[in-house]
Amino acid sequence: MAQSLDQTAKQLGEILLSSGLHLATAESCTAGLISMTLAAVENSGNFYTSGFVTYSENAKIRLLGVRPSTLEQHTAVSEQTVREMAQGACARSGEPVGLSISGYAGPVGGEDGTPAGTIWFGWVLPNGRDYAECHQFSGDPKSVMEQGAQFALEGLIKRLQLPVE
Repeated sequence: MAQSLDQTAKQLGEILLSSGLHLATAESCTAGLISMTLAAVENSGNFYTSGFVTYSENAKIRLLGVRPSTLEQHTAVSEQTVREMAQGACARSGEPVGLSISGYAGPVGGEDGTPAGTIWFGWVLPNGRDYAECHQFSGDPKSVMEQGAQFALEGLIKRLQLPVE
């Protein structure tokens, strides 16, 4: 059985605490679910400092510095956008670790034909490297949001455990 979202957030918190690192998040389709989950972890204030909920394109531009040209050329649900969201969360918060998520939780997908359940994830690590990955989930919007939040946290854990280059 897969770990629960709360257990995964606790595991991530332990990794960040033991490394002396702080995290900032930028959420779109999960609308703050990741922030809420992280904030509920014991000692979260010692590893989690900032959460940006940027549901609209305008919010992504104003709060995170996503370039309008990125949104025009690639849409809000794209590799380029989540990379800029994660980088923006780090830049705005001053933290070395960033996580971003943007997608279509449903019940409908994007106007460009992207199906519901499509979510892009972005991560920034202390060495400045950034990563992006897309995943397709199924279920009702709440379930897709929960699956996306879980995948985002697990993805950050996996990347923080990579050998330093």
